[in-house]
Amino acid sequence: MRADRRFLSLFPIVALATATAACDGLNNTLPGDDGGGNPVIEPDFELQLLHFADVDGGGTAALANVDAFSALVDAFRAQRPDSTVLLSSGDNYIPGPIYQASAEDALANAVGVPGVGRGEVAILNALGLQASAVGNHDLDGGPGEFAGIIGADDAWSGAAFPYLSSNLDFGADDSTSDLANPGGSDAADIAGELAPSAVLTVGGERIGVVGAVTPTLPSITSTGSIGVAPDDVSDALEAIDALAAAIQPAVDALSGDGIDKIIVLAHMQQIAVEQALATRLENVDIIVAGGSNTLLADANDDLRPGDSAADDYPLVYRSPSDEPVLLVNVDGDYKYLGRLIVGFDESGVILEDTLDPADNGAWAAIDSVVDSVQGAPIGDVVDVADALRGVLGDKDGVATGITEVFLDGRRGSVRTEETNLGNLTADANLWYARRADEDVVISLKNGGGIRAAIGTVTQPAGSNDPDDVVLGPPDANDFGKPAGGVSQLDIETALAFNNGVAMVTLTAAELRDVMEHAVSAFAPGVTAGQFPQIGGMAFSFDPGATARSGGDTNQGAATTGERIRTLVVTQPGGGTDTVVAGGALQGNPSRTFRMAVLNFLVGCVPDSGGEASDDCGDGYPFKGLSNPQRADLDADFDAAEYDAGAFDFSPSGGEQDALAEYLAAFHADAGSAFDAAEQAPADDARIQNLDAREDGLAGG
Repeated sequence: MRADRRFLSLFPIVALATATAACDGLNNTLPGDDGGGNPVIEPDFELQLLHFADVDGGGTAALANVDAFSALVDAFRAQRPDSTVLLSSGDNYIPGPIYQASAEDALANAVGVPGVGRGEVAILNALGLQASAVGNHDLDGGPGEFAGIIGADDAWSGAAFPYLSSNLDFGADDSTSDLANPGGSDAADIAGELAPSAVLTVGGERIGVVGAVTPTLPSITSTGSIGVAPDDVSDALEAIDALAAAIQPAVDALSGDGIDKIIVLAHMQQIAVEQALATRLENVDIIVAGGSNTLLADANDDLRPGDSAADDYPLVYRSPSDEPVLLVNVDGDYKYLGRLIVGFDESGVILEDTLDPADNGAWAAIDSVVDSVQGAPIGDVVDVADALRGVLGDKDGVATGITEVFLDGRRGSVRTEETNLGNLTADANLWYARRADEDVVISLKNGGGIRAAIGTVTQPAGSNDPDDVVLGPPDANDFGKPAGGVSQLDIETALAFNNGVAMVTLTAAELRDVMEHAVSAFAPGVTAGQFPQIGGMAFSFDPGATARSGGDTNQGAATTGERIRTLVVTQPGGGTDTVVAGGALQGNPSRTFRMAVLNFLVGCVPDSGGEASDDCGDGYPFKGLSNPQRADLDADFDAAEYDAGAFDFSPSGGEQDALAEYLAAFHADAGSAFDAAEQAPADDARIQNLDAREDGLAGG
């Protein structure tokens, strides 16, 4: 093991110190002594790791930040040209406005032949990215679309770097099998290919890079026939030992090839999973986390307005053989560049004394930080970004409606509590569905499907306190959008997936089980995408009670969850129907409710053509419903029945059009502007967290 070689390498230094002290009888320090009598080992090699992840906001934020971000990359790479690597831990794009803008003719000069996602990959190529993990959003368009984005053809150069994942079997899917590589090759030689690992040579040293992704992948994106290990996993942390076992062989293969410096790019969605892996994986030195947008930073890092660090940078753990393992992560959308300068001894073991907070940490992509390192944007990055910005500007000029308040779609909000944007879009879906089917009474969508807020975030001058941040409605712009205007671009960014609106019927018992799943992953620090945003109903839940367990088959009255304390459905004609009270199912468990829901969540329910996917979106238990009667607006109804026709930028039947039409119908101008300000959890009415407030629905 490397630990044995490490201790052997210490012996000559310790022996020399002891012998010299014995000979002269003095307390003089030696060269390489820390002043306390402890030897300091000079690093045999020093690596500068630059890293990022989660360019998945879907809107203009990434493009607003990328110029400054590229300047940081260029400045730091210039400081250490022979020892620097630039890596991503996945989610380099997401279906949404930028993704779609890459298919416009204006991108021809940047990508050759325009195509979705290509502009974002062109930016990564210009940045000099050397390897990336596969993230869940990288696959949102399906394996075929993914292969078309990263693979080269006669008109498109493809990704200039490999995508890595040690727990995915790309050879099992026809779309990706031609790009599959066994791993262990030089990264430059397998650009645009898919492999478990790759090797980077810097400063004469070989650095092994292994990729890994959350095993919950089939329930959160479009995996096609790509194999995922371990399989049938609904909670990655519960399967942590099996996940570590799936990753370890790729690490062992690199170690067996004599590589003693290994980085794992782990796209696990929740940083707790990467933390658990750090203590289980052998011969791994650094884990770059991804998918959780967790901001790790030093106390001396200059953060963006309103931001605060979740923890220190880097986090330090011990491997099973008691060697240091460093865990790093920064927030996404090019807001920060992570920088880790670390020394290794001659056996490839990290020397913790080489970690300097003055160099390491989260470097904000803002002018003041760029100026401090004398950075300048990379020209090719700016050229591609400018082409994309030109396309997006045309979408931000017309308001679909007006809001006088900030619409909260921030990840930490929509995945943990009721928000005003969650309410607004859930209500829009309910209204939209009822125009086609008046029996629909409730609406449910997953918080993870809301990708961004709509509005402004301002830090008062002279303050760095996140509590001082002012959240406001959207600003007017030069494209013609008025103050408070919610534009096409705002909607496309916030609802980037543009899922279709579907309808299913559930019994009272089935509805209760669905809502138990909705809050089953709720826990401090967890931002699971399944957390609900709802319309036409309200519920209270106890986060400390037993969470629902099991797969995506509905358990009905036998649900294993005990968190839902009260659940009340509001009838369209007035009155309420209490489904759960005191944690117990009320009334006839077989009575039914028609629900408007995203087609992603009910993909496992056969549609009117009999088609169904293997997994329910976000693991929602819609399998096995007694009589779901699934119908999809875009497939089973004439658009004239439900689409009011105010806007046509998005196809009828989807959540983007639902929100645009709803805003036009009810909040078209300043006099009717949306004015329901975001509330603290203690004041939330639809989703009542009993850790934050009393149950206001009890007895309702």
